[in-house]
Amino acid sequence: MSSSRGIVYLVGAGPGDPGLLTVRGADVLAHADVVVYDHLASARLLDLAPPHAIRICAGKSSGHCTLDQDQINALLLEHAQAGRVVVRLKGGDPFVFGRGAEEAEHLARHGVPFEIVPGVTAGVGVTAYAGIPVTHRGLSSAVAFVTGHEDPEGEAEPRSGRVERIRLNWSALARFPGTLVVYMGVTHLAAICRTLIKAGKDGRTPAAVIESGTVPAQRVFEGTLATIAEEAQGHDIHPPALLVVGSVVERRSELSWYESLPLFGQRIVVTRPLDEAVRIAPGLESLGAEVLLAPTVQILPVADSGPLDDAIGRLPEFEWLVFTSGNGVRFFLERLLSLGSDLRAFGHLKLAAIGPATAQTLARYHLRADLVPDSYRSEALAEALSARAAGRRILLARADRGRAVLREELDKVADIHQVAVYQNADAEALPELVARRIESGTVDWITLTSSAIATRLHALLPEAARSLVGRQVRLATLSPVTSETVTRLGWDVTVEARVYTWEVLVRAIVDRVAAERRGH
Repeated sequence: MSSSRGIVYLVGAGPGDPGLLTVRGADVLAHADVVVYDHLASARLLDLAPPHAIRICAGKSSGHCTLDQDQINALLLEHAQAGRVVVRLKGGDPFVFGRGAEEAEHLARHGVPFEIVPGVTAGVGVTAYAGIPVTHRGLSSAVAFVTGHEDPEGEAEPRSGRVERIRLNWSALARFPGTLVVYMGVTHLAAICRTLIKAGKDGRTPAAVIESGTVPAQRVFEGTLATIAEEAQGHDIHPPALLVVGSVVERRSELSWYESLPLFGQRIVVTRPLDEAVRIAPGLESLGAEVLLAPTVQILPVADSGPLDDAIGRLPEFEWLVFTSGNGVRFFLERLLSLGSDLRAFGHLKLAAIGPATAQTLARYHLRADLVPDSYRSEALAEALSARAAGRRILLARADRGRAVLREELDKVADIHQVAVYQNADAEALPELVARRIESGTVDWITLTSSAIATRLHALLPEAARSLVGRQVRLATLSPVTSETVTRLGWDVTVEARVYTWEVLVRAIVDRVAAERRGH
């Protein structure tokens, strides 16, 4: 996906939920050299771009723009003409009130190839998450998407450039026999409602305002065309927000689903390495949570692969191969395959995994663990192996650092050879946004899955943020070992996984939130 001339992909990011990005959108992001993104595009989507990609915020939010439209056009042109793959990541759909057509026209005039990648527009996505169908048999067979950017009671706003903004025919919209969905209408909400009523729309028509739709901050307020502006004003609603007018609003009482999700409104920081965090974040988001990624450690190949290559070459000498993490499995297998060997090298070996997540990673390579202890920690694995592998030759494949208890215990009963198959590197800093959110107390949970992660998070947080952690910002830990480290750091643990897996940790958070909502 490259061109010596460069290319621009105008990608619709959807209205907020990162899960609404299309497969095509994710694919072009994965190949981007430059990402020019709007304020309303989910920050989580930027993690889909390669690490080397240049990320440029174009702003484009109501009230302030980092770049004006001419500057954005020039930026897209500059990078494409330099031969780069450019992704223009736009909230919603590029061609629905997104000025994508203007950007595409500018590229076309300069001979730059482009592709439009449609996205879920707010008028469809936001209303669906609010439980309001924009069409419904017997209620509405038509829907009109309109912009409420301009004050219908004011004078026409001047616009720079060669194209003048077209004034809406509010009289025609008042007679429209279907659902009205008004984008960018919250600033002039009262004037829009008055204008529609003055033009003949029944003031008793059901209406709703949806703020921050499709994300955990979503709020929905219902009323009528005559009352909805006052309702919105009383709740201090701000953009982004949609106005929906029509009988379909009444279906929300039966069709509302998003706000009923078990983690709706919960803001959760995931501190695992980036590739792991990206894989598990959608699961939390599917439960209604906002997910913030803050990797505190990086998982990297070992700097010197010589010892690992030597251990792989000596596999016939060993009777047991022991893995203490899924990363260990992945790096070991990838190195083995890169050396020209294959799974037949495991034919004589017994395989041990510290827990079900590690065993599942083995299974992805069509390997079955012969031993998984009942308790997923080093002490339990050492005890189980001591019973089954005493006097045997054991290869322990693990990270370059971590607890030494497994090797120390096995050394007492078996011939142990340990090799580092990957290395842990500390992150130099937390993402600026996440650090600010923790310091402001606008997150609810931080998940900690190892002592190393907890220790590094403590070191990276400024004192003001650190003082909130374990109190206003609650902690969820994967195991007693992690909890002990957290306690030594001076933090309190709110929930701990009973079984040491990510799925059980998430369930512990869900159960705690459910109990609090019940008032327990």
